[in-house]
Amino acid sequence: MDHHFLTIGWRADRPDVKEGDFFDGPAFSSVDALFIDPCSLSERWTYEVPQEKDGTRRTYIESDHGFGQTISQSMAKRRNEAADLLYKRGGLIVCRLYPRGEPIEVMAQGRLNERIDRYSWLPTTTLVDRQHQLTFPSNSRFLPRRGEDVVFAETGDPFEEYLREFAGKIVYHAVYQDLLSTPIDRFARVLARNRVGDIIALSIPFDEGRLILLPPIEGVSPTREAASLTHAISRSTTRPAFFSPPDWLPAYPVPGEDGLTDELASLIERRDKLIQKVEEVSAKVKEVTRYKRILYTKGRFTLLPAVADSFRVLGFTVEDAYGELLLRSDEGDALATIAATEKAKVDLLPYRRLLDRVDRTRTSGEGPNKGILVVSGSCELDPKRRPTQFTPEVLRGCTSQGFCLLTTYKLYKLVISALQQKEKKALADLRRSLLECSGEFRGAART
Repeated sequence: MDHHFLTIGWRADRPDVKEGDFFDGPAFSSVDALFIDPCSLSERWTYEVPQEKDGTRRTYIESDHGFGQTISQSMAKRRNEAADLLYKRGGLIVCRLYPRGEPIEVMAQGRLNERIDRYSWLPTTTLVDRQHQLTFPSNSRFLPRRGEDVVFAETGDPFEEYLREFAGKIVYHAVYQDLLSTPIDRFARVLARNRVGDIIALSIPFDEGRLILLPPIEGVSPTREAASLTHAISRSTTRPAFFSPPDWLPAYPVPGEDGLTDELASLIERRDKLIQKVEEVSAKVKEVTRYKRILYTKGRFTLLPAVADSFRVLGFTVEDAYGELLLRSDEGDALATIAATEKAKVDLLPYRRLLDRVDRTRTSGEGPNKGILVVSGSCELDPKRRPTQFTPEVLRGCTSQGFCLLTTYKLYKLVISALQQKEKKALADLRRSLLECSGEFRGAART
């Protein structure tokens, strides 16, 4: 069966998907499925209408040469077409979920003012059961919240499988909430949440039609994404529509149902325990391997903590001293500066920063008098294949000042040695070797 697809603001790059404009394009109700990214819709008024003193954009029908009327009528027309697509054709609307964005108020004398945002074209639906009611979209909030922590709902829905295909490339910009705290699972199918339980993807039924709200995908070609979406739509046409089971349904059991239900509950319990165990072991792996970050990372928020952890393994007490590390031990104290670069060699800048800090502590008499410069040059290369990671000037400067010049690879080898030995005397020897080193550190002294 051939399907007719239309995209609005959503690149597809496929011959079977027609691209259109929101304000001047084919009717939504003329296709089987609509892909729409409404993010840019608000640009129509944010570029044309300035903000007033209270920060709100307003357009006045009596004096805006038809601008406000055009916006209002376009939203109403698209809202009706979307309703026809969902209710009359049983079609699909796949819409990216963002915050509602900056609105515009259409002002008119003698009638109620209209507030329009990028989602004002959405059709309405009211779903009711005995205790609850879902009124969409009037009771819906699209709260600004950005993240990449995605937890799939295990529904088996084709659009959840679409999201799974691009796991790791999903960046949500908003979460869905209901103003009345309606239990959304009673009326719609939640496809994914974030780690604190906020809804970031869901499928809302409109009789036989469905509105699917999805987070954006980043770093994927439009052709590949469109292929996955069209495949999900094809699979959706063979699946039954979503209906929430009524409260009285368990009173009508089917032979064999109880046994399968018990087996399913047992499997779910085992799965949950296994997931918990996987998370525990993953955390342990992350804890054990955190020292490896000194071999390839850079920056204050990644490399600096990793180097600090490494010095702690050697038995130092470590404090963050405004971008440097203050190392204390029974064998002596030192101030460490860390520098990493993708270039082949670390230049004089970090050495001068360390020299300035140590000179201040020497002058004030507060100590420490020892400096350690930790460097990582060519940090994208295998550490064993890296050339000399510092300039000759850096080496001469460290040697003349009695500073220890230590590569992250040599520090990593010290950490491995410390983890293997764990003897107090051996750790003391490692610390002493660093504190007594002047110039390039070539390895711990053998005793």
